[in-house]
Amino acid sequence: MGHQAVERPGRGEVSSMARLLNYFLKGLVLLAPFAITVYVCVRVFATIDGWLGLPIPGAGFVATVALITLFGFLASSFLTRRMLSALESMLERLPFVRLLYSSTRDLLNAFVGEKRRFDKPVIVTPFFGGQARAIGFVTQETLDSMGMHEHVAVYLPQSYNFAGSLLIFPSSAVQPLDAESADVMAFIVSGGVTMPPPPRRSGPVARQTPSEAPEQIAGP
Repeated sequence: MGHQAVERPGRGEVSSMARLLNYFLKGLVLLAPFAITVYVCVRVFATIDGWLGLPIPGAGFVATVALITLFGFLASSFLTRRMLSALESMLERLPFVRLLYSSTRDLLNAFVGEKRRFDKPVIVTPFFGGQARAIGFVTQETLDSMGMHEHVAVYLPQSYNFAGSLLIFPSSAVQPLDAESADVMAFIVSGGVTMPPPPRRSGPVARQTPSEAPEQIAGP
């Protein structure tokens, strides 16, 4: 039997296929985030419209935003603040409700409230004597009530996750990071895929700390 010749694709065909695949991947990277964003927004609008029973698409979302804004405006008055304080005092007396309410309130205040906690990005050494560095946020600048003087609480978010770890470091082992908190959080959550956070335009950081080996105090 004679050997049948096996036809192999030429370099031009392979190059064309690789180029088409490259175009496809680029289009996927560009369109997928846009499509996912649109899909999530549409689902949120439809869900809120279904809750309120409004036939106009998006009307429920607009009404919800307007209601929340109006409530925030009313909460700025002295009388409303006293009513809210009385309501909070009542909720904090209930065992399970207290845990749920206080946790949700503190979490929202940490991001968008007047007492923000994730606005002090820092660099720490998570392991004693190690060369690795971790990026986190100082959530408590003093722990005197716990008997830990000159120590701070640092929260280390995890990439592609809503979880994180809380570690306690000596104040001297924490190095402030001169960058916007939102950029730092995006850099951490994305696993370092996004661009490194640029320095703030306001100038150098106000507090400088000596570069000494940290004392590992606490775990997650």
